[in-house]
Amino acid sequence: MINFRYHVVSLTAVFLALAIGLVVGTAALNGPVADSLKETVNSLRKDNQQMRQEVQSMQRELEMEEEFAAEIAQNMLPGKLTGKRVLVLSLPTGRDHTEGVIKMLQLAGADLTGRIDLQDKFINPENNNNLLELAVTAARPTGAPTGGLPGNGHGVETSSALLSTVLLDRPAGSEPVTEADRRAVLAAYGNANYLTTADRVTAPAEAVVIVSGQPYVDKDSAKKDESVVKIAEQFDRGGGVVVAGNGSAGGNLVAFVRGDAVLAQSISTIDNANTVMGQMVTTLALVQQLAERKAGQYGVADNAASLLPRLPQ
Repeated sequence: MINFRYHVVSLTAVFLALAIGLVVGTAALNGPVADSLKETVNSLRKDNQQMRQEVQSMQRELEMEEEFAAEIAQNMLPGKLTGKRVLVLSLPTGRDHTEGVIKMLQLAGADLTGRIDLQDKFINPENNNNLLELAVTAARPTGAPTGGLPGNGHGVETSSALLSTVLLDRPAGSEPVTEADRRAVLAAYGNANYLTTADRVTAPAEAVVIVSGQPYVDKDSAKKDESVVKIAEQFDRGGGVVVAGNGSAGGNLVAFVRGDAVLAQSISTIDNANTVMGQMVTTLALVQQLAERKAGQYGVADNAASLLPRLPQ
């Protein structure tokens, strides 16, 4: 039978072996292995510092480019849109750069007829039937024409068509929408929290800038992206449309318009309107729309035709 003394001797031998291993291992690490690790750490530290400096340099370069674009805009834009009636339609995804777009339009002398902020509720597919009903009830007590409203059961499309009718110029020979009727329709959608207006819209516009952003990514993203396209399509029927977007991939409005041969012929897109440069180009694209009745696809993405439009001298 193995006695207690045997166990003590065995355990002592094990711990002694471990101790010898630690001493030998530490001695080995203090040699070439330790030196190699130190060199690797120092190299990584230098690389990290260099990359940090490169990022700071790129950030400063971007800031200078934005400052340059702002100064160029001061020389290029004044007077370009004097007397032109423009509506700004802001989508939920484009809210962050709406103010920047408006400032450039104002710099160009545009007569802003109003700013309409469509809310998430307007885009939400769960409100399809409510939007269909509202399009009828909002127009019923007014003289707003409803004969041309879509009848395919798409609430966003039908409501967008009604809003386009009261917010944009009517076709030649058509009865104009009165200010009272326009105010009544907007109030119906505003009271239901489908949209908000910064100021009262007192006149129809001849063109609209739709400020959009990235595509939706939630479970209803496909339907929401489709609804955003319906909005653009309906306003395109009433006047010149420029989409001031952010990016051109993933199914957002800019990407869809550029991928549609028909819409790309009538709707201009800018894929970097989240920058000062893109906001300036948005204004120039609107000038091109109103002066030449010509659409173009501008920005920095691969599917852009050029950075900015060429305007006649």
